[in-house]
Amino acid sequence: MHPLEIGGMGSSLDDLFKRVLSAKIFVNRDLLRPDYIPEDLPHRETQIKRLGAILAPALIGSRPSNIFIYGVPGTGKTAVTQYVLKKLDTEGKNNGASLKIAFINCKHDNTDYRVLADVCEQVGERVPFTGLAVSEVYKRFVKLADDSKSSIFVVLDEVDSLVKKAGDEVLYKLTGVNKQLSRARVSIIGITNDLKFTEYLDPRVRSRLGEEELVFPPYNASELEDILRKRSVASFYKGVLGAEVIKLCSALAAKEHGDARRALDLLRVAGELAERNGELKVTEDHVRRAQKEVEKDRVVEVVKTMPLHSRLLILSLHLLEKQSGNGGTTGEVYEVYTGVSKNFSVEALTQRRISDLINELDMLGIANARVVSKGRYGRTKLVRLSISDRNLRDALQEDSRMTSYIGK
Repeated sequence: MHPLEIGGMGSSLDDLFKRVLSAKIFVNRDLLRPDYIPEDLPHRETQIKRLGAILAPALIGSRPSNIFIYGVPGTGKTAVTQYVLKKLDTEGKNNGASLKIAFINCKHDNTDYRVLADVCEQVGERVPFTGLAVSEVYKRFVKLADDSKSSIFVVLDEVDSLVKKAGDEVLYKLTGVNKQLSRARVSIIGITNDLKFTEYLDPRVRSRLGEEELVFPPYNASELEDILRKRSVASFYKGVLGAEVIKLCSALAAKEHGDARRALDLLRVAGELAERNGELKVTEDHVRRAQKEVEKDRVVEVVKTMPLHSRLLILSLHLLEKQSGNGGTTGEVYEVYTGVSKNFSVEALTQRRISDLINELDMLGIANARVVSKGRYGRTKLVRLSISDRNLRDALQEDSRMTSYIGK
């Protein structure tokens, strides 16, 4: 590269740094990130009280019921669970109750071995990353739990990711572990965004896990606006946010099933866009641009973490789009999908199950499925992919076999 080009790049980078340093937008942007748990969780008082009541028996040495928590993404399930367990832990320490908490993200730990090993580590004993039989790791957990003489809470966040990949064997073990304990008690808290998740479970596991159930409804626009206003006070410098910014972020997120994480992401990214440009105020235009950024990132992340057959279906929709330029009927989609499955050496799901997956993709905005009339031939469903080739390539980049199907 020519020295002048390097100098030009360095100069533009210096300009960028100066703009960011001069733009006084954020006091603390981390308060807008999804993993931040505030001291106050507005509009979730009912769920906090209910969960607290279910878990409270641990303070007097009794085993709380297992609980299954579900609701669409961004409704506060994880935040409320962490909030209540933190309060419970503090109360336990103040009153001499022995409590232990293992919080497992099943999107990352999505094998039986990793779940059990991570539980052991958080309860008090490190297990080799690999090398032991799953049954041996489970035996170690049972001994470790009983030796602790504690009430142990095992939180399985996004538990559907585990079951879809590895089945429900480890859930069966964990929900029945108390039969093997004499001095300790274990309670399982399962959290999922998949409202149909229980359909994947063995009836025995379903009854054990769902001793109590807690549903989190979506936030409405006014609730999201209240959440953003409270969070923005400590996140942004005073006077930085335009009058309609919070209202617009709330309205856009309310359309997406009342997702508070999406509302917070929109607000944070809008602020970052203003900061990069060296601007002193966050406007509606920044929010509109942030919406495009967040949507792109969300789609990529969702597709990347989907089960194999969902990704094969998305790939089939892409191939059909390339062939016809206009998507296809559910029958045509299924025909392409069975061919793709064969190429990947996996057994195709039934047409009814693929129809269910198409509906899920439609709900997530990844595909568009609409019923059209064919006159005297009746009605049929036309399905099209709703994401760009670039986003699809980014989402599937870890599997070279899949990306080979996608045009550059």
